[in-house]
Amino acid sequence: MAPGRSEFSKTVIVGNSGSGKSWLAERLAEGLGTVAIDLDSIHWVPGGYSARRDPDVAKSMVRDQASKDCWIIEGVYGWLAYEAVPSATAFIWLDLPEAECIENIRARGLRRGGDEAAFEALIVWAGEYRTRDNANSFTGHSRLFELFEGKKLHLRSRAEIANLLDMLFDGSAALQKPFSLTSLSK
Repeated sequence: MAPGRSEFSKTVIVGNSGSGKSWLAERLAEGLGTVAIDLDSIHWVPGGYSARRDPDVAKSMVRDQASKDCWIIEGVYGWLAYEAVPSATAFIWLDLPEAECIENIRARGLRRGGDEAAFEALIVWAGEYRTRDNANSFTGHSRLFELFEGKKLHLRSRAEIANLLDMLFDGSAALQKPFSLTSLSK
């Protein structure tokens, strides 16, 4: 693995619905030669968004994935992401404006067996990101971000996300460029 990339070998990505977590996770996983694990696939019982998995089973599934050598785990579920944090080498928080997240959700349309009612509920859910106060909110993700002691990034725009990917995957010269985020630590 190239210098700099190894820091991302076990990465947790959190953020609002529609912020680009799955998109980023897939690109990181591809570049690192690993898998992207979507917490939706752990939180929900297969077949749509109508039945939640037992929380203890879901937590166990996340811990099992996090025990592996290389992975990218992403999702809005802070309470599940928390289970992977002790094993993580990096933490990325995608904090895009709610309007942009909602626009992204509308652009991608229905997914994974969801219906129109679930889609509209997702739009409302994404719009409430900063006003909810639970593990799956701005506040919850902020707490996880502060808790994490390794390499962490708080990305607030598509340009910052693109800059990260350029830095990691466009050759050794890109890895030497300073990353211009004030939230870059360790």
